[in-house]
Amino acid sequence: MISGKKFIKSLSSVVLAAMMTAILALAPSNAAVAAGGINELTGLPTAAPELQRPIAVMIDNDAMASPHYGLAEADIIYEMVNSTKNRRVTRLMAIYKDYNNVARLGNIRSARPTNIILANEYDAILIHDGGPIYINPFISMYMLPHLSGGFSRIPNGKPSWYTEYCLSGEAARRIAGAGYSFNYVNPACAQNRFNFGYNDLAAGMPVNCVALPFPHNSTMLMYNAATGNYDWNELGSPVVDAEDFQQVTFKNVIIQCAPMVELDGNGYMIYGVVGSGVGYYLTNGRCIAITWYKDVLGHTVYFNPDGTPITVNPGKTYIGIVPTDSWDQVIFA
Repeated sequence: MISGKKFIKSLSSVVLAAMMTAILALAPSNAAVAAGGINELTGLPTAAPELQRPIAVMIDNDAMASPHYGLAEADIIYEMVNSTKNRRVTRLMAIYKDYNNVARLGNIRSARPTNIILANEYDAILIHDGGPIYINPFISMYMLPHLSGGFSRIPNGKPSWYTEYCLSGEAARRIAGAGYSFNYVNPACAQNRFNFGYNDLAAGMPVNCVALPFPHNSTMLMYNAATGNYDWNELGSPVVDAEDFQQVTFKNVIIQCAPMVELDGNGYMIYGVVGSGVGYYLTNGRCIAITWYKDVLGHTVYFNPDGTPITVNPGKTYIGIVPTDSWDQVIFA
């Protein structure tokens, strides 16, 4: 096994200069306009309207919240610490372009400031159920369209906060009722989210499994040579979509290191996702060290060790944001 701390090396001034040149050339986005019929989030064909903006859905990731619904259909899934309490339980933000064709999403829970910042990258409509007061200034600053609470309640024998779901057609009705645009407001977000293309990471390190330092969830991404994807496991078991019983799996895995600041005694926190840092990119059973950069309004851009933007294979992407204080606990095998 190899720890993340030993895998990342310091960038030279030459590499930093190349990275900044690429940022200036690519801002505010890092790829060309997506072709018609192609999902700008995955680089794969889609039946969704070409300019339809995505939704970003906050989904509980506590053990009690399982099983999850609709995760197998998500284009991009973020996993990040939701609170410094409860052994740093994580929460998910799942992003969907073709959300009308997903029967059930959830269960839906509250948002944190980091989710507001990241949802804005996609010009997405955030679906959540409230959140601490700390989210309000960020919603105002980004003028983020959001739908909070009031979705379908489905009894499941659990406490009420585990029973809220967004059913097929419900997001569209709520978006129309709120007067939000179904189409992108920010044209830059209609461009490809990543620099899509074939990448076998020939120079990368072979990685069959990566374990992330999320103590409550024990998150692992395990390479499946038969599918060429990384299968998601938590709490010692595969993450399986309760709607269609599919293993939730990803062509791309991005692990991003960012500082985390606790906001109060309740454990509410925010990640420092504006700025720059280090990370990893995994695909096709291999891994490379990367860096990332994000300004206040633009996309997060991910870079190769030489400072050029990474090429991302078409497919679904998992992005795990790991706090700086546990970065050396990322384990590869």
